[in-house]
Amino acid sequence: MHQMTNRLAYMRHRQADGSMDLSQLRTFLAVYRAGSITAAAAQVGLSQPTVTTQLQALERHLGHPLFERLPRGVTPTPAAHDLASRVAVPLDSLASVIGDPDPGRAPAPEPPVLLGGPAEMLAALVLPSLAPLLADGVRLTVTTGLADDLLADLRVGKLDLVISTIRPRGRAVLSEPLADEEFILVAAPEVAARIDPNTLRNNDFQGIPLLSYAADLPIVRRYWRHVFDTRLEAEPALVIPDLRALLSAATAGAGLTVLPRYLCERELAVGGLVTLLDPQDSPINTVFLARRVGGQARPHVDRIRARLVQVAEVWRDCAD
Repeated sequence: MHQMTNRLAYMRHRQADGSMDLSQLRTFLAVYRAGSITAAAAQVGLSQPTVTTQLQALERHLGHPLFERLPRGVTPTPAAHDLASRVAVPLDSLASVIGDPDPGRAPAPEPPVLLGGPAEMLAALVLPSLAPLLADGVRLTVTTGLADDLLADLRVGKLDLVISTIRPRGRAVLSEPLADEEFILVAAPEVAARIDPNTLRNNDFQGIPLLSYAADLPIVRRYWRHVFDTRLEAEPALVIPDLRALLSAATAGAGLTVLPRYLCERELAVGGLVTLLDPQDSPINTVFLARRVGGQARPHVDRIRARLVQVAEVWRDCAD
């Protein structure tokens, strides 16, 4: 709260000497989050020329551009990312205190809930679980990507909720454990039949190709370190940053790989894949549900969060 007060005091000081005001910062934040001057103008209730004028005035005061104009929309500059990270939390907190200046008017429709997360988990678990809410009028816009990038967007308000495979840090974000994903070593049955699991500890794959999410083998190296207590020394035959593609390649007999169990349960059940090892202590990764601190109440965001917490209990029961 003390930090927010200092930031708002800074904004008021800047307004007094004519260099910037809160309306310019609100408009900037709306454009930053919407990625479009036209969309932001509708959100803040201003004309498009007024939004453009406010942005230009703010850019003059700061001495550098905030957005690059594109044929469709705008893209933030590094200066815009920095400014958004400093003003998003205090402006959202102020908005939650002020509330609607015209409480007598009809409430506007709730905007879509902006949800971010890993593509594979969203497709396999999350979106099917949210289907009842979509049928009940909740709207959802989904962004996929890496956890660090998604959490950065969450902090500045470009996302409402993030399913993160890393523990979020910082006071601007609240997080809660959602579920644990278990990683398993798998291959197609015909490939597994050619592998002696006892040799894997010595990085001997017996000529079987290794399939990986990234060139530095992050998931596979973690599995080797956790299960074999040794460093993996190998070169992948296939690198593709999509676990669903790795699943397809492994099922087709391309080689062996490490996947989260939730993603390949169907293939394991029907025999398209088999596990090469069954360690007593498989490596797991905790998945977190993160949301921003402050801001106005958003019933649909709360419904999405409550639904995810509820279905996560089912995911955990199925994993036990």
